[in-house]
Amino acid sequence: MSAAVESVPSRQPFPWQDVMRAGFGLLRLSSKDFWAMTPRELGAVLGPVSQSTNAPSRTTLDALMHAFPDR
Repeated sequence: MSAAVESVPSRQPFPWQDVMRAGFGLLRLSSKDFWAMTPRELGAVLGPVSQSTNAPSRTTLDALMHAFPDR
């Protein structure tokens, strides 16, 4: 009789360096505020930052530059 081999997904270690870099460097949180946040709160704050977005097209950029010229 052979034992069934279960497939256990490999777990990646939590990316503390990246999270702390974002919290302290990007968001400029104090240590107190950073460590008081829940992972869900931190994810909500970083969601827009961590999502890949496309750059505006040249036409859109030209329209924005025309609408909001440098003074």
